[in-house]
Amino acid sequence: MRPLRRTPVLLLAGLATAAAAPPAPRPAPLATGPIFAERSREAGLDFVHQNGMTGRLYMPEMMGPGVALVDVDNDGDLDVFLVQGGPLAADASGPRPPGRGHRLFRNDSKPGKDGRLELHFTDVTAASGITAGCYGMGVAAGDYDNDGWPDLYVTGLGCAQLWHNNGPDARGQITFTDVTAKSGTANPHWGVSATFFDYDRDGWLDLYVGNYLNFSWSAAGCKTAAGLPDYCGPVAADAVPGRLFHNRGDGTFEDATGRSGLGAEYGPALGAVADDFDGDGWPDLYVANDETPNQLWINQRNGTFKNVALLAGCAVGPDGRPQASMGIDAGDYDGDGREDLFMDNLTGEGDALYRNLSSTGDALFEDASIGSGLALLSRPLTGFGAGFLDYDGDGRLDLLTVNGAIKVVESQRGDPLPLRQPRQLLHNLGQGRFADATQDAGPAFAAPAVGRGAAFGDLDNDGGTDLVAADDNGPTRLYVNQVARRHHWLGLRLLTGKRDALGARVELQHPGHPPLVRHAHADGSYASANDPRVLFGLGDATAAGEVLVRWPDGRSELFHGLHVDAYTTLRQGTGTALQK
Repeated sequence: MRPLRRTPVLLLAGLATAAAAPPAPRPAPLATGPIFAERSREAGLDFVHQNGMTGRLYMPEMMGPGVALVDVDNDGDLDVFLVQGGPLAADASGPRPPGRGHRLFRNDSKPGKDGRLELHFTDVTAASGITAGCYGMGVAAGDYDNDGWPDLYVTGLGCAQLWHNNGPDARGQITFTDVTAKSGTANPHWGVSATFFDYDRDGWLDLYVGNYLNFSWSAAGCKTAAGLPDYCGPVAADAVPGRLFHNRGDGTFEDATGRSGLGAEYGPALGAVADDFDGDGWPDLYVANDETPNQLWINQRNGTFKNVALLAGCAVGPDGRPQASMGIDAGDYDGDGREDLFMDNLTGEGDALYRNLSSTGDALFEDASIGSGLALLSRPLTGFGAGFLDYDGDGRLDLLTVNGAIKVVESQRGDPLPLRQPRQLLHNLGQGRFADATQDAGPAFAAPAVGRGAAFGDLDNDGGTDLVAADDNGPTRLYVNQVARRHHWLGLRLLTGKRDALGARVELQHPGHPPLVRHAHADGSYASANDPRVLFGLGDATAAGEVLVRWPDGRSELFHGLHVDAYTTLRQGTGTALQK
């Protein structure tokens, strides 16, 4: 019997209808030259993903990989971790030998002549001790033991690895130890995206792992309507419940999936993001599923969650049908102080944008995909890596997607992996509308690829969000932001104790402008981990004003006198405490 995995679909499309708007005009270029410059070769970021293609069109070979931007050595700049796939076993016995291995690149950038860091990365994988235990998929980053050194959780096809960051050894080299068995975080399923978040607000990061399908080596041989070979979709196998691991605070985790309620409903999970969606101060969890209704798990503040996605209006598309959701992110794109949801979908569906209308403790969203222009602009593409970013520093969150088909593109048949599509950059025009800015992003940015993972972060610490895109069975690409530094900015690293305060809410009140709200998080996108720092674009404003931080434990503090055009570290307990 197939396990029950589909939530009944209610026809709530009336909540999400909007008249189709004409395409918005393309924004005026910010300056001559591309918005992004591709710098992977010059920077020494030399990595090629292997998907282990056998010619039998196995699903896993077209689903990875992910990437993480994380400061593993705490020197103030972001390092890069890249997930490797490797050979796929072609027999039912299931041994899956590793490929050439995951790779860790240390950021050794130095100031250049213009004051900007000249990006350079050094492969330190061998010295780090990190190896690939199976066919890798994604990665999450977070300091689970509060020792001040961020750790890595790698998902894969039939296994997972928790890599504990030991800090520097006697030579000053950062090393890692595989503590999967010791910590109790093994996952024998096909895991993709994962996220660290403190769901019970006890000061220790818990871990959610999104599982995809119960893959079988016999699951191959699907065909197109014309009878030609093609990859199978998610309906070819059963979904597998995700897992919630509760952090005991002693270096070990316990499986809390059952008692939390997260195991009651599930689908083929590909994306996950944790955030306070109903404004009650407790982190919730949104899970993006492939061709089944998505889930909004509202934190009940007692160790349990309740899925309210259908009633909240963010489970299915505007026609009441589930979409093939992959990449995901949360951010306040309309400037109303509430975290909205974005996810990219299959070619022909268009991306989904859910505007948050929630009042405290009551989650409610409206589907803004059509009215914003996103549905039409994104319809030709299948998105994976995705994220909100203020690429031009004007204070409004734009969108970027890394795309690649999952069904053979007929015009590319004959290519070993005929799934290539261009990236897409979407400019926030304000008042809820977006326009396509891909043409101005640069020719290297728009070159077709089989895009999968994408990690967002300021690699050169100049106030502009850069991108590392991990392509399936291809080279990793580094896109450096060329335009954001033309505006002023404010960068913040938020620490609770020694670790990044994932889940903190930050409100910037700068003179003459509406408040800007961001949240500190490393999750989102697809199978990837992002820069946990918070970045505000200030436009032409030269002063930052006050910053209000609501820490993950619910306490709030006010900070003054922050420097513009620089990163500042804010530590919990050093600001002006506010009464609840």
